[in-house]
Amino acid sequence: MTQTAKKPSILFVCSKNGGKSQLAAGLMKQLAGDGITVHSAGTKPGASLNAQAAESLAELGIDIAGEHPKPVTDAVLEAVDAVIVLGTEAKLEPRDGTRFEVWETDEPAERGIEGMDRMRLVRDDIKARVRKLHAELTGN
Repeated sequence: MTQTAKKPSILFVCSKNGGKSQLAAGLMKQLAGDGITVHSAGTKPGASLNAQAAESLAELGIDIAGEHPKPVTDAVLEAVDAVIVLGTEAKLEPRDGTRFEVWETDEPAERGIEGMDRMRLVRDDIKARVRKLHAELTGN
């Protein structure tokens, strides 16, 4: 059997898997195409996607309408090369041999910025981080 180069895989995690981790996953899928396997999950999955998160991605031509909040599973944790926790609410233990980062994302609400203005700022902060991560994972 021939060994082929393994495609990088990544898991984005937030608490509810309705907003920030969905933003990161959608942005990475758009950027990486089929070059990276992308998962998202939540430590305490909510009932639905954050409508403003979905709308902010739609503004960039990214459709996440088929997505839904999912729990973090051991199977996914064992399968991925990198785990990125977005924000400080979700708590997850690092696993040996897996890249693990916590992104303390911008929180415009702390500055009184709400609604779609808030979501666009959060999206754009995550987008810049996703671009950097993509470059690190792919060498591009």
